[in-house]
Amino acid sequence: MLACVLALLPATWMRLSTDGRIREGVADAPSAPVALVFGAGLWDGEPSPYLAHRLDTAARLYRAGKVRVLLVSGDNSRRDYDEPGAMRDYLTDRGVPSSRIVADYAGFDTWDSCARAARVFGVHRALLVSQDYHLRRAAALCRAAGVDSYGVPVREPRDATWYAGGLRELPGAVKAAYDAALTPDPHFLGPREPGVRRALAESAQHSGSEGDHGSHHSKKPRESDRQP
Repeated sequence: MLACVLALLPATWMRLSTDGRIREGVADAPSAPVALVFGAGLWDGEPSPYLAHRLDTAARLYRAGKVRVLLVSGDNSRRDYDEPGAMRDYLTDRGVPSSRIVADYAGFDTWDSCARAARVFGVHRALLVSQDYHLRRAAALCRAAGVDSYGVPVREPRDATWYAGGLRELPGAVKAAYDAALTPDPHFLGPREPGVRRALAESAQHSGSEGDHGSHHSKKPRESDRQP
């Protein structure tokens, strides 16, 4: 019984620390400068269904005027696996201007994405986009990293994939408690990146201009920016 109680303590902390921080959806989300979109894997170089649903939600937040910049955070530890690049391409294909998308190529896990958002990209207020079972952990970790955040859930059918993801949150909560308590450096910290600041500044300059949402041509990031 004691072991069960101890095992559930991290999950209980996670729920209590994020009380009131998870919204019902896009319409219920508050405004924030940035939406942080967490990676969820690629299938043959394209976003997996769960990742595509996260990106669809992020695009809706942008089109609704809830956020001005999308920070897509994922794994680019190998040259042949470019999760943030695929996320960027998916969003631009759906009308989000490339100039409003910033890629974090070293978001290897939830803590790294939150810590780098704050320490590398200077994000201190954000909406978090992920499946509902993952959002409390993301919100707790981003709070520990210094990001004032609200979660915008992506609803999925309660199928085997969803339940498997929910089960992974139990050990995930233990690691989250460790990361929140010790706030370790992410796997790759690197220098500060001006991408979010520049995108926000450009958004402010064009906030009143007609056609701001969708009038920019997409462009690929420079090769020097792609590797962490």
